[in-house]
Amino acid sequence: MADPQGFMKHPRRDAPHRPVHVRVRDWQELYEPVGEAELRAQASRCMDCGVPFCTSLDGCPLGNLIPDWNDLVYRGRWRDAIDRLHATNNFPEFTGRMCPAPCETACVLAINDDAVTIRQIEKEIIDYAWAHGWVTPVRPSARTGKRVAVVGSGPAGMAAAQQLTRAGHDVVVYERDDRPGGLVRYGIPDFKMDKALLDRRVGQMEAEGTVFECGVEVGTDLSVKDLRASHDAVILAVGALWQRDLEIPGRHLEGVHLAMDYLVGSNRVQAGLLATPPIDAAGKKVIIIGGGDTGADCLGTAHRQGAASVHQFDIHERPPDERPESTPWPLRPLILRESLAHEEGGQRVFAVHTDAFVGDADGGAGGRVRALRAHRVREVSRGHYEHVPGSDLELEADLVLLAIGFRGPERQLLDKLGVAVNGRGAVAHDGSWATNVPGVWACGDATRGASIIVWAIAEGRAAAAAVDRYLVGDSLLPAAL
Repeated sequence: MADPQGFMKHPRRDAPHRPVHVRVRDWQELYEPVGEAELRAQASRCMDCGVPFCTSLDGCPLGNLIPDWNDLVYRGRWRDAIDRLHATNNFPEFTGRMCPAPCETACVLAINDDAVTIRQIEKEIIDYAWAHGWVTPVRPSARTGKRVAVVGSGPAGMAAAQQLTRAGHDVVVYERDDRPGGLVRYGIPDFKMDKALLDRRVGQMEAEGTVFECGVEVGTDLSVKDLRASHDAVILAVGALWQRDLEIPGRHLEGVHLAMDYLVGSNRVQAGLLATPPIDAAGKKVIIIGGGDTGADCLGTAHRQGAASVHQFDIHERPPDERPESTPWPLRPLILRESLAHEEGGQRVFAVHTDAFVGDADGGAGGRVRALRAHRVREVSRGHYEHVPGSDLELEADLVLLAIGFRGPERQLLDKLGVAVNGRGAVAHDGSWATNVPGVWACGDATRGASIIVWAIAEGRAAAAAVDRYLVGDSLLPAAL
C-alpha cells in the first residue's frame, strides 16, 4: 500500500490544462506538466482496496494493475511502474489521453470522496518511460512461420498485431488510409493526442517485426481470396465507421456534413496533407447535432478554426451533476460530463429535436443551409420523446455537423467474406472472437459497436490470444476478457 493515510492527507488535484485563450490558437495538446511530488501525493491516495473495483470489467476491461503502479509511483519506482502498466496495456499513452476513465468512477474512494487521478498517473508513467528510453522493441525469441493478417490499424488492430508479433507470428496490418492509426490518426484531433505519439508506437511495432501495408483496401486492392490464401488467420479490426445520418428536409443542402468528414479533413491539414480544410468553420455559425465525444471533438475543432458561434444540440435531457440512483457505484454514472472543449466556449442545448434544415433558396429546397428548425422534447420512456408544445425554434446556421453516432462496421468487406452480423449490426462472434467464417476473427468496435478505446485494446489483446491458440495449440498471451 502506498500511504495508508494518503487519501485523508491529500485532496484530489487534477492536472492543470493550458489556458483557454492560449490553446484555442493552436492544435497542441491541452496538458500542462505535473511535478513528481504532486504525482506521488496523488498516487498515495490509492487505498489498495481489498477488492479494487477499478480493475474490474466495470472499471478497466484491460485489468490494469492500478493499485500496483500507484504504489510504485508513490515510492518513486518508475521503471517498475511502467513494467506493471505494460503488462496489461499496449498503449497507455493512448488511454491516458483518450479513455474516459471508467476506472475512476469505479474507484472505491469515489463512494464518498473524489476518486484517485488514475488516468493522469497512467499518462505520466508512460510519458516518463518514453523520456527515459525505457520503451524499446520487444522482439520474439523464435518465429512460428504462421502468417496473420489484421485488417484495420486502429487501437484494436494495433494491439492484436503487437501481441501476435511478439508471440512469433508474421503479422501484416492492412490499412486503407495512407497512414496507420485508424480513428486515432484522422478521427481524433491533435489537441487531444499529438500524432507523434502514434508514430512512435508504430515505429516500435515495425522494429518488432509487424508490417504495415497502408493504402490497401481489402476486398478491392487486395481480394478476399488472396487475403485468405496468403495468411493462416485473419483478424477484422475494421471499426464501426458506418455513420448515422439524419434524413430530414434540407439534408441535401450545402453546409450540412457528417461529423467524421469534417474531422478527417481538419486532421489531414494538421498532418500536412492538405493546405486548407475541405470543411471550414472559420467565421461561420456552427450547429453540432449530437452530444457525445465526436460532437465535442467537432466543438474543439470549430473553436480552433475560428467559428463565429457554436451550438451543440443533444436530444437527451441535461444529466444531473451528481450520481443518480439509476447508476449506483461502481457503474459509470449518468451525470453531466464536460470535455475540455466545453471549457473553450459554445452553447450546449439539451432536450432538442431537429426537424429540418432551411436553405437560402426556395424555402429550403436548394442552395446553402442558412438555418435549422427544431423543437424541445421531453423523454417519456427510454429512447422515446414527445414534443413540448409551443417550443418550436429556428436558429441561424452556416455549417451543420451531424455527430449522432455510428450504425456499426461498414458492410462491403463483411459481405465479401460472408461474415455474419448480429441484431445490433456488429460482427457476430462466438465469445472467443471467432466469426462464422473459419479462420476469421473480429475485435474492437467491429464487434462492440462504437465504444471507448480501452475496450478496443482489451478486445484486440483477447482476439490475439485466441488466434495464437488456434495457430499453435496453446497461448501464453494474456487476455483480460
